[in-house]
Amino acid sequence: MMDAENQMQFLFQLRKNGVTDTRTLEAMEKVDRGVFMRGVFSDRVYEDMPLPIACGQTISQPSVVGLMTQSLNVQPRDKVLEVGTGSGYQAAVLSHLARRVYTVDRHRKLVREAREIFDELGLVNITAITADGSRGLPDQAPFDRIIVTAAAEDPPGPLLEQLRVGGIMVVPVGQSDAVQSLIKVTRGPNRFEYDELLPVRFVPLLEGLGQD
Repeated sequence: MMDAENQMQFLFQLRKNGVTDTRTLEAMEKVDRGVFMRGVFSDRVYEDMPLPIACGQTISQPSVVGLMTQSLNVQPRDKVLEVGTGSGYQAAVLSHLARRVYTVDRHRKLVREAREIFDELGLVNITAITADGSRGLPDQAPFDRIIVTAAAEDPPGPLLEQLRVGGIMVVPVGQSDAVQSLIKVTRGPNRFEYDELLPVRFVPLLEGLGQD
């Protein structure tokens, strides 16, 4: 459990790295990152760094989670799609901001473990699904907000189609793990607007389901 000193340092690091939105900071203060991290790196869970988790994935560094969440500008009535459940940490943060969060991952193991944590924390507005995230969730579309926590060469067409007019998608884009940019996509009535936010490094967005 995060003690008061760790929490103060955690929030200080977020603000230092550009996370200034009050609602985002309050949501992140409510979610203990330590709950989502088990194993040999758990002693570093409150540091502002990405850490490895199961299935060759990572739990993103808190400041990147904060900046992505801040850029998404989630409103209380929004329905949000997260592509890439991973540890479940990002979805838990979003659950304190949105009406409903759908999170998908290609790895059954990660979805199963995240569901268990969501249940333990009483986060009843999250639905976690094993699915090919590159295709989104057409049955639940359209979404007010979409967040992608894996890098694609371009913003995936199916996800763009599932974004409501006026909606926002935040997605890392890049052709290699060395050069990626976080992009904010806003859907207007007739076109999409793209804003480049910051350089990032994420695992690649893969099609199909994982073997675990």
